Amino acid sequence: MFLYSCNTVKRIADNEYLLVENKIKVDGSVTKKERVTNIPIQKPNSGIGLFPLRLHIYNLARPNIDSILQEKILNDSSKVKRKTNVLSKKQFDRELQARKNFNSWLKRTGEAPTILDEDKVKKTKNRLRAYYYKRGWLYNEVDYTIEKDSNKRAKVTYSVTKNNPSTLDSLTTTIQTPVVDSIYQATKNESLLKFGEQYDADNFTNERSRINTVMRNSGLYFFGQDYVRFEVDTFKSRSKFNAELFIDNRVIRAEDSTRIEPFKVYKIKEVNIFTDASNANMIQGKTITDSTNYNGYNLYSFDKLKFKPKALTDAVFIKKGDIYRDIDRTRTSRYLNQLQMFLYPGVNYVANEADSTLTANIFLSPRKKYELGISFDVSQSNIQKVGFSFSTGLKIRNIFRGAETLDISAIGSIGASEDISDTDNTFFNINEFGGSVSLTIPRLFFPINTEKIIPKTMSPNTIINLTATSQQNIGLDRQTLSSIFEYNWFPSQKVTNSLELFNVQYVRNLNPENYFGVYTNSFNRLNEIATTIGYINAGETLQVPNTNDFSPADMFIDDVLNGNTSLTQVDDAFIDVNNINQRQDRLTENNLIISSSFDYTRDTRSDLTDNDFSRFKYHVELAGNLASGIASLAGLDKNTDGRYELFNVPFSQYFKTEIDYVKYFGFRGKKNILAFRSYFGVAIPFGNSNNIPFVESFFAGGPNDNRAWTAYDLGPGRSQNTNEFNEANLKLHFSLEQRFNLFGSFDGALFIDAGNIWNAFDNVVDDPESTFTNLKSLRDIAVGSGFGLRYDFRFFVLRGDVGFKTYDPSLPMGDRWFTNYNFSNATYNIGINYPF
Repeated sequence: MFLYSCNTVKRIADNEYLLVENKIKVDGSVTKKERVTNIPIQKPNSGIGLFPLRLHIYNLARPNIDSILQEKILNDSSKVKRKTNVLSKKQFDRELQARKNFNSWLKRTGEAPTILDEDKVKKTKNRLRAYYYKRGWLYNEVDYTIEKDSNKRAKVTYSVTKNNPSTLDSLTTTIQTPVVDSIYQATKNESLLKFGEQYDADNFTNERSRINTVMRNSGLYFFGQDYVRFEVDTFKSRSKFNAELFIDNRVIRAEDSTRIEPFKVYKIKEVNIFTDASNANMIQGKTITDSTNYNGYNLYSFDKLKFKPKALTDAVFIKKGDIYRDIDRTRTSRYLNQLQMFLYPGVNYVANEADSTLTANIFLSPRKKYELGISFDVSQSNIQKVGFSFSTGLKIRNIFRGAETLDISAIGSIGASEDISDTDNTFFNINEFGGSVSLTIPRLFFPINTEKIIPKTMSPNTIINLTATSQQNIGLDRQTLSSIFEYNWFPSQKVTNSLELFNVQYVRNLNPENYFGVYTNSFNRLNEIATTIGYINAGETLQVPNTNDFSPADMFIDDVLNGNTSLTQVDDAFIDVNNINQRQDRLTENNLIISSSFDYTRDTRSDLTDNDFSRFKYHVELAGNLASGIASLAGLDKNTDGRYELFNVPFSQYFKTEIDYVKYFGFRGKKNILAFRSYFGVAIPFGNSNNIPFVESFFAGGPNDNRAWTAYDLGPGRSQNTNEFNEANLKLHFSLEQRFNLFGSFDGALFIDAGNIWNAFDNVVDDPESTFTNLKSLRDIAVGSGFGLRYDFRFFVLRGDVGFKTYDPSLPMGDRWFTNYNFSNATYNIGINYPF
């Protein structure tokens, strides 16, 4: 059936032609500019490359399915009888309906052939003429030719001759209201219309918008963009044009009359804040029972006032005595929404024509003070056969009457596992529990006034968080305690800044003796080496103890490193044992991290439909300096490893930075996107640390990284590690992905991922195959490529990607390219939403 549909003109009548190509020539050269190529009303059928997939799907459908079923089945009584005897009458009817439904699905999913319509070609000609006119070629010429072949296919070529552009020679103004004229004259240097520049209709549109914005932020409450118009004179010269700006007086319409008056500057007479203006209170017409005046603001409440006045007035940018400004209303609405205290806060003005003043009324409908959320989940993993987890959170708004929000959450999970070191036979033998308390303050919580540094127009807030979790029979049985003191502010709609003044993390491993019971790859390698050198007999193992005793595996490591076996330092097996020992020490060590960090994010995306934007993120973090200074000033003694300790735990000291840049290029069609990502991260230990804590290290591979490798499977460098996961302290990553629509909600993608992780500036790991030494190490960048299929549910995207190892740095030079480039060695990823 699919091969039969490959005849693209099978549904084309004898006197019709399938449009297969639009070509637009501008001054003799074919243009590929998206804005121009999107102008034609009729476009060839979409597809993948030159293959019109959706047209072929459409051609699979039968245009006369009802008559076909009637003729081939229903009109044959013997066939109907035979089928109803086998299927029953009800099933037979369902089969016929299923065929019709499938036929309808093919039509909906497919795309009907684009039949050449010369009337639409003529309209496209006029649209091209208008397009180039609007961009300054006022005397352009457009023509077209249609090429038809004997196979019912047609190609259309549009020829555009732009001729000479027209530039602005003069701009005069006719502004009837004196105050409007004075405001315009004061800001005309900011005009988007420049003498000598080529005509562009968008500049006139944007200039109207600019003038409207200036006027409405200069006290002209009743001003509107409709009062601004331009007239363009193009008759005096083909190469130059003159323009005149008209701004009329205000038109006041009454029920049965209209009058014209000059615009006036309005000032704010009163600012009233109704703190509990819920629908119930407003509809019932309740009486104000509580009110106060604070810094010129009138606050009213139908019940007792529940907010501190300053908490609300700080969110209002409209001030008594100031002239009216549109931006003040916008900022007020945005700030009130960010508080998440109120439902749809409203800002309304009442004009007092007699004295040219405005009364600003702000209506606030508080959300519920308490909000409870509960979630439940069932999961399965390589750690547990089955697990049940739950979380619950309580949100308390306005807890201290200053519009603060307190979030209290608890998490818990239980599971069943057989792979643990103890002998407990209970079914649910692993668990994790934790809790978190977070306080959000809608301002910078600081002892001195920061308004001049970070004004309230940047919507600053402070977050104080405390989290604790505990695991049992999961890995090394870990307890974690963390606390964060964080400032956030937004200099613009595109920029976000975040400063973690303090981030304290304490990680305690309760069962480090179970290391080799968890990291079995390392344990198996030790057994292999011990058997090879005769340390243990064949079939025996370096048993992992169930108690806190020194394990046989640890004894073997100690004997190897102290020269009590036949291995020497130059043997590969000795190096493997040393690396395993270093990794064990690092992963079983308790961690204390006291850090400060700063994050800068600039995102130019306007909304979810914007497919032509960039996003830049920068993170810098410094850990341990404060603790090191305190330890040094206090004269604390160092431990046997030469490190300071706080609370009997060596604290980490390092510098970390990350740069992440994403760029989207939108092409023809909403889902035809070329996406690019670049990432660089490095964490450098110094002072009190010789390496980076595991929680701060980098890994490579996985559904959102290099998709030809599974998570933690790639690197470091060109090493052939067999660890359960690999991590390091330097990372490079690049991705390039072409996304396109296949049909309906199904999208496709072709991608190339490149990157790796390395050890660098590390005094512990000295394996040259894992270490970034110089620019030659860039030869160890792994490259993966592949394709993906996605289904867009609108609220999220379900993604499946297949990654092939295109360049594998773990293989010998000369064998790295396309050695394992096949489906049997491919990595299959499932993810939610796009990888970047």
